[in-house]
Amino acid sequence: MKVISANLGEKKVLNYKGKNIETGIFKFPVEQAIFLGEKDVVGDAVIDRRYHGGLEKAVYGYSENHYDYWKSLYPNLDWQYGMFGENLTISNLEETEIYVGDTYELGEVILEVTKPRDPCYKLGLRFGTQKVVKQFWNSTKSGIYFKVLQTGNVKKGDVMVLIKKATNSPTVAEVYKTQKDK
Repeated sequence: MKVISANLGEKKVLNYKGKNIETGIFKFPVEQAIFLGEKDVVGDAVIDRRYHGGLEKAVYGYSENHYDYWKSLYPNLDWQYGMFGENLTISNLEETEIYVGDTYELGEVILEVTKPRDPCYKLGLRFGTQKVVKQFWNSTKSGIYFKVLQTGNVKKGDVMVLIKKATNSPTVAEVYKTQKDK
């Protein structure tokens, strides 16, 4: 698994159903390294800390491999990495093979897998339709939230190396299915 893109976003205000809402889901690739802090990514807009950021959801990773699936459903979008609001676009990040509690070294950082991402209406704002939220729920392509055990810089090209495999733990996809079924 390798970082294909490091992504940051600024706060954006959009009109949704007659109300102005703030979002940080519009993330775009950056060329420089990004600093993964204990509770968030430095320089990245986190608007609603009830759902994003914090110790358990400091960094969001999404698989580059999932992009072709979504591009086939939404061919007219201006596709670039960061479309799912991820901080890191990573090759071969597979939710069905990664376990909650797995620990990885990446660049200067140590990351621990914590949970899948639950989609919300703001993903629909990025895609221009709320239909994507249900499609996202009906897939195993949730992406992965990470806890930062050791802070530091990560950049495009850095490789994720498994340093501790979780035992007696569900995969990210299994947790996602359980959350969806609630």
